[in-house]
Formats: sequence, C-alpha cells, structure tokens
Amino acid sequence: QTCALPIFEAARYTDLSSSEWARLRASTPLPISEAQLQPLGGVTEPVSVSEVIDVYLPLSRLLNLYASATRRLRRATTEFLSGDAAHVPYVIGIAGSVAVGKSTSSRVLRALLSHWPDHPRVDLVTTDGFLLPQRELEARGLARRKGFPESYDLRRLLRFLTDVKSGVDDVEAPVYSHVAYDVVPGESHHVRQPDILIVEGLNVLQTGSGRAGSGRPHMFVSDFFDFTIYVDATETDVEQWYVDRFLKLRATVFQSRSSYFHRYATLTDVEAEETARQIWRTINLVNLRENVAPTRERAHLILEKGRDHAVRRVRLRKV
Repeated sequence: QTCALPIFEAARYTDLSSSEWARLRASTPLPISEAQLQPLGGVTEPVSVSEVIDVYLPLSRLLNLYASATRRLRRATTEFLSGDAAHVPYVIGIAGSVAVGKSTSSRVLRALLSHWPDHPRVDLVTTDGFLLPQRELEARGLARRKGFPESYDLRRLLRFLTDVKSGVDDVEAPVYSHVAYDVVPGESHHVRQPDILIVEGLNVLQTGSGRAGSGRPHMFVSDFFDFTIYVDATETDVEQWYVDRFLKLRATVFQSRSSYFHRYATLTDVEAEETARQIWRTINLVNLRENVAPTRERAHLILEKGRDHAVRRVRLRKV
C-alpha cells in the first residue's frame, strides 16, 4: 500500500516536496550541534543533520508561529472576560505506526522548539505510560492487543490532559519501561506548566475509546491538541523497519535477563526475522490498519517518509 492521500482528502492539504518545504525554513538557524542531535535518534534511525535542517527547522518555525498566535488569542479572550491569564501549554500531538519514527520526530522537535525564546520550556510525554499494567492486560485477555485503543487507561489519560490544559502546577504522567514491557509502579514524570507539551502515541488522534459497547466518550484525547502531526510511510517499509529494530534489540536489549523479551535473545537470524514478521502481521499491522492509519487525515500536518526513513513529502492541512 502507498501512503498517498485519497483525492477528496488531498484537496484539503497543501502538498510540498521536501525541497519545497526546506525553503520555508527562511533564515531559521540550527540552534544545536550535530553531537547534541545524535542521541535523539532511534534504535535503527540515526538523526540526519540535513533532514533536521530541511524538515524539522521549517516545522519548528511553523509551530512557533502557531503557538505565538494561539497565545495572543488566549490573551484577547482573557482581556474580553476581564479575568486573570492562566498558563496554558500549547499541546502538540504526534501519531503514527509502531517503528515509523514518531519518537525520534518528537525528540528532535522538542530540542528545536526549546530554543525559541517565546517558549523555552518544552516537555514530552508518550502515551505508553498510560497503557494498562501488563498483569491487568493479561487478566482481561488483552495481552496480544497491547497498543490497541482498549489497552489504554483512557480515563487517566484524559484526566492528565485536562489538568495540563487547566494550568495545574504539577501533573504526573506514569512512566513506561520498554525493557520490562510494563508501566513502572510508583514512578511518574512531572509535567510542570511547560510552554509547549508534545504528546506522542499510536492512537492519539482517535475519536473513539476502542471498547465495544462503551459508547462514545464525552471527550477525546485529540480534543486537547492545538496542532497534530502524523508520521506516515508505506506498510512495506514500516514492516521492514520493525524487523530491523527487532533484530537490533535481539542483539542488545533482549540480551539482558531483566528484559521481558529475553526469550528471543537466542534466536537465530532466520528465526528472529520470522518471529518479528509474525508479530508485525498479527498485531501491529492489524492495529495500524484498524486504528492508527484511519486517523491520518485528522492531522494538521503529515510527514511522509521514504524507504530510507527520510521525509520526502510534507502535507499541511489548509486552514
């Protein structure tokens, strides 16, 4: 499958090649060094300085303009109501498939946005921490549905975002360990009134709970976002990236006895690839097709990647 938008949806977007998008950087400088960028990459996705300059600097410029305009609008509303201005973070949602690189995009954007003088405090939260504990998932028969909408503590996530948007001084987000493959009991990440908050996760653009018979909730996670980004690629490419990452983890993280996936550490190359593709096709691909990809057209901006992980097109939704 390709990641081209349907004709009726494409009309809603301004479609730009990577070179056309790069020109929109204007004179925005690169505020951090190559050495500072490298740790932001993923397991199999090193950060390209040229892509940061051509793709993420223009995006940081756009987001800076949007965040500044939103603050001005909020000040105008406060003035109209003759009230006190509360500190409300500008919230950015980033969605996309497993292994597509949304975590790397989130980290790079956080680093760049924090160097704009108007909003130096930028925080990042992933929705992995809001997954139900592994024991609870197993008890509910959802162990093989991890990452699907019904595997999240949606009420807790909505409460977290409500508090953030309400200007609460200190809001706690649960922490997830990819080594233990579980939420870390008693550990939390404190979000203390940032200027910008980036929320990254598989299903953050959805407008349903994913629970059969639960009805439509009164609020959706996406209701709290000021700007949304979808990181896109073809299914074939994402599958290969998932396999590559699995093989890399098998030789590194999975070797630790504390790793939930330690049982895969001794697999041969052939066995490991077969295992990775089976997991992808029976779990992650199903989730992508049923829940993640259908939310793409809800995003304000789509980053379309090529086989080499580089962004080749950018689609910005028309206002």
